[in-house]
Amino acid sequence: MTLGAFSVSLNVADIAASQDFYGKIGFTQIGGDADQGWLILRNGNTIIGLFQGMLAANTLTFNPGWDQQARNLDDFEDIRDIQRRLKAEGLTFVAEADETTSGPASFILMDPDGNPVLFDQHR
Repeated sequence: MTLGAFSVSLNVADIAASQDFYGKIGFTQIGGDADQGWLILRNGNTIIGLFQGMLAANTLTFNPGWDQQARNLDDFEDIRDIQRRLKAEGLTFVAEADETTSGPASFILMDPDGNPVLFDQHR
């Protein structure tokens, strides 16, 4: 099972202050819109998301269909197939992708310590 690009999605209080901080340590914006309360930043192969007012907690994030440079992959495992495999493993979902659809979708698991794990397919 290939999960796609990995990032940490951070719940931030002030997106401008966070963008400034992470910019000073070498992160550059590769996506998002600060006016909408979200930014995607990258430093080499490391991706972080800044989310103001959107997340309840810092979240581990996997993006099926993206490589670690946030480029679309031609061949990838669809999020609904990943969800079915994880259900077969007996995992409990906080939110599920609609398995009757195609394209963008997401689901959320909670790890044993209460950390949210988001699977978010953009295409």
